[in-house]
Amino acid sequence: MHNDPHLVRWEQRHAESEGIGEPAQVLLLNSHLLTPGTRALDLACGRGASAILLARLGLLVSAWDFSTQAIQRLMKESSEEGLSISCEVRDVVANPPEPSSFDVILVSYFLDRTLFSAIKEALKPGGLLLYETFTRYALGDRGPSNPDWRLAQNELLALCSDMQVHYYREDGGLGEALDVAMIAASRHKQGD
Repeated sequence: MHNDPHLVRWEQRHAESEGIGEPAQVLLLNSHLLTPGTRALDLACGRGASAILLARLGLLVSAWDFSTQAIQRLMKESSEEGLSISCEVRDVVANPPEPSSFDVILVSYFLDRTLFSAIKEALKPGGLLLYETFTRYALGDRGPSNPDWRLAQNELLALCSDMQVHYYREDGGLGEALDVAMIAASRHKQGD
């Protein structure tokens, strides 16, 4: 794993970055859908700004990332704030979350289509997915250059077609466009 150039690049990026970053917009826009005391996972959490916000909102937070640098920084920040976040260095592709294990899963700026079913199945019935990542409608040089790591038009909506959608945004070049797609959607409860 240490020879993985992708991991080496992220370790360096997290080591050199200032602060913990900014919480995901999809979380900020949909925090009213969250219930304190429920179990949340910030999957591929980076330096943890979203995990910190989830904990501040009273959720029981787990935060996973394959970068040791990112997890160490999150552990330090959460400790300084007196927040209890279960932090883990974890390759989520090789070791995805267990089925029906979380009430909320947040994914921001991480895309591995092979993991999408496992993420949805890791939600408890009625559980909420908050997902945000780059689209192929790129603005400038922000985000991945590889189009495989960007969503096609309406792809996120299609990936969540078996869920109840509460919020969706994808500008696709119109007006003051964003180059991201965002969704808040819940897994159907049994019997729905």
